[in-house]
Amino acid sequence: MGRDVVRRGDCFFLVLMVSMILTIVAALIFLVSSRSFARDNGQFGDSSPERREWFKSLHSGMGPCCSDADGNTLTDNDWKVEKGLYVVRIGGDWIDVPDVSLIKEPNKYGRTIVWPFYKDGHLIIRCFIPGTMG
Repeated sequence: MGRDVVRRGDCFFLVLMVSMILTIVAALIFLVSSRSFARDNGQFGDSSPERREWFKSLHSGMGPCCSDADGNTLTDNDWKVEKGLYVVRIGGDWIDVPDVSLIKEPNKYGRTIVWPFYKDGHLIIRCFIPGTMG
């Protein structure tokens, strides 16, 4: 009879662990799928060729924006201006946007977009175009 209790306890532990793992996997899938990417493959309501060409044409002093970095649309809470410089929140950290990364042409999309990428393990802002706050 004592062995049956241990086995039931083992089963309960196993079910609990599987439930926790499934919950974590579901949360990760949700987080990954809820990010909005600035590359326009028709997902921005207006899937006009002009909008796609505009995204493809964007470049900063760091190079073409959509070449090897996916753009992320930012909410107003994830970017700000401090001491005359743009700062963006990526992964919970505030990162200064270098002047060389700033796109200075008008934003035809309207929302703020940042193109981050990693080089040699360091986060680099490839391009940044501010939207309208508010």
